[in-house]
Amino acid sequence: MADTSIILSGIEYKIRKLIDENLSLKKTVADLQNEVLNLRLHEKELIFQNKELTEKIEHKIMADAFSSEKEIEEGRKRIQALMQEIEQCIALINK
Repeated sequence: MADTSIILSGIEYKIRKLIDENLSLKKTVADLQNEVLNLRLHEKELIFQNKELTEKIEHKIMADAFSSEKEIEEGRKRIQALMQEIEQCIALINK
């Protein structure tokens, strides 16, 4: 009978230990899930910032390309010439 109570005590100890470990792992999982959510939010913020900065760089490049009045006027003339060429192409397609 004493052997049975020792075996039962050992089993109860192991079960308590497993329950404690299970609770600890559940807390770890919950913490990791929260961290994943935070990292996803941070990723979205970084993607948005990257998009904004890319647009600013593109605008800066365009502004630098036309930095003087002469260059701006040349750019306008080039755009007008391209528009006329596009209109001619559309006219040919419609024939």
